[in-house]
Amino acid sequence: MSTRAEVKGVGAISSDGNLNTAHAQTSRKGFCSVRHGLALIMHLCNFSLNSQKMSLSIAIPAMVNSTAWPGPLNASTEGPSAHSRDGWNGTLRQLKAVAPQYDWSPEIQGILLSSTNYGSFLAPIPTGYIAGLFGAKYLVGVSLLLSSILALFIPLAADAGVLSLIVLRIVQGIAQVMVLTSQFSIWVKWAPPLEKSQLINIALSGELMGPFITLLVGGFLCETKGWPSIFYIFGGIGCACSFLWFPLAYDDPINHPFISAGEKEYIVCSLAQQDCSPGWSLPIKAMIKSLPLWGILVFYFTGFWTSNILMAYIPTYISSVLQANLRDSGILSALLLGVAFISTILCGLLADFLHSRKIFRLVTIRKLSTAIGVLVPSVVLVSLYWVRSSISTSMGLLALCSAATTFCQTGALINFLDIAPRYTSFLRGLSQVFGHLSGAISSTVAGFLISQDSEFGWRNVFLISVSINMSGLVFYLIFSQAKVQDWATEQTVTQL
Repeated sequence: MSTRAEVKGVGAISSDGNLNTAHAQTSRKGFCSVRHGLALIMHLCNFSLNSQKMSLSIAIPAMVNSTAWPGPLNASTEGPSAHSRDGWNGTLRQLKAVAPQYDWSPEIQGILLSSTNYGSFLAPIPTGYIAGLFGAKYLVGVSLLLSSILALFIPLAADAGVLSLIVLRIVQGIAQVMVLTSQFSIWVKWAPPLEKSQLINIALSGELMGPFITLLVGGFLCETKGWPSIFYIFGGIGCACSFLWFPLAYDDPINHPFISAGEKEYIVCSLAQQDCSPGWSLPIKAMIKSLPLWGILVFYFTGFWTSNILMAYIPTYISSVLQANLRDSGILSALLLGVAFISTILCGLLADFLHSRKIFRLVTIRKLSTAIGVLVPSVVLVSLYWVRSSISTSMGLLALCSAATTFCQTGALINFLDIAPRYTSFLRGLSQVFGHLSGAISSTVAGFLISQDSEFGWRNVFLISVSINMSGLVFYLIFSQAKVQDWATEQTVTQL
């Protein structure tokens, strides 16, 4: 998907100004290039991780004795028909026949769903620092394999008790965040500036494709094979992806055995003026004083507050509020993620197009994308409570919310790559701390609110999410930048 402007841009930023045009054009093979192949492999890794993370969300309605929240959803709304109740009770009897069930209260379910976040904030910072210095190849591969093996043991841990399952999920969450953090260090040496958004979004779209497939087939697996089959299948897929990662992924294009000379030259020259060499020292004081960095970190907390709730509770919302059965709940949830997956790819291509054609400045692209990714979902979440009686309207609004949220991936969520490329891994780890801390709090709070007030619980969850998300957006729009900060340059670091 090359353009003349991009090819000229390569020549402009090349260190010696003698980049061969034929080589540049040869290297611009779009999605047939090695760098796009690497993005696809990383997509599969993220697919595996998030399918494992989402497995409990779709399985938990089948793991507990009842998925209905106590009390009426709305005093003025009629409950499900007798036919619907009979059908749902029949489904529950089927589930009990093929797999064990547990007496877990809504509070316990909230803790289990958010347990992967409880220890996750311990790993990102050291993981990002180590990945920046030594590369991400083995960190990603080993961590993915560990998470996948632990997924295979979830049914056994559930039988052993709630505490055993929580401990396993905490360890699994640490392994997963090591993959999600360290992988960003690869793009520092692999992603040309004019392709950064699309490559990262191709890789990150696996985080949506994983839950999409899990939700699409999860309800069917629960009803036919039993809920343990979900963990066995996606744990096995993760093991296979980890073995695929080791021989095909490399930390930089220079050492890759299969890359062409033209593509290697294009990538190296396009990154020649970008100071991304890692260093042992970190300008901690300057980072603490950096308002553009704080804008990103605050948004990670506020943005992930909403996204974690949606990811964890969408199947429960569809089954309990919209009164869909288990299989339909999984399919409808999957459709939402399918919409988000397509939107993620298109957002990356659009951001790179706007940047390469110089239609908007990079900082404008980041701010505009973030604003769209917050404002549209906020309007949707406020509206959901009032249209819950119509499943078609509710699903249409949720689809719009899912699509709009992905704009943040080309906004604040990758902004640290712009302001400090040499500290990409460390800052990714630091931002993950804020994101996982938010996830641990938000999922637990949501479970508490819903269990305490079945009529207004969901409304309160959505209103709190919107308030937190909007505050993060305002802070980010005021302080965000897209240029390399002084404290992130080699000269400044040398003086510190």
